[in-house]
Amino acid sequence: MKGLYRPRHNRMIAGVCAGLAQRFGMSAGTVRLLFVLSCLLPGPQFVVYLVLWVMMPNEDRYMASTR
Repeated sequence: MKGLYRPRHNRMIAGVCAGLAQRFGMSAGTVRLLFVLSCLLPGPQFVVYLVLWVMMPNEDRYMASTR
């Protein structure tokens, strides 16, 4: 099972969508598109993105903790 972390490469803003895409085996572009489309709906999508940005470890920190 892959971990959930923000990769160093393939980032646009913070790497949240790229990390989610890696974790669930999807394309980063698909996850980004789904996020942008979800922002058109009412709800706390942007707040969830910010929380994930803070909570998801960076790739370097994740790799150091799994050793």
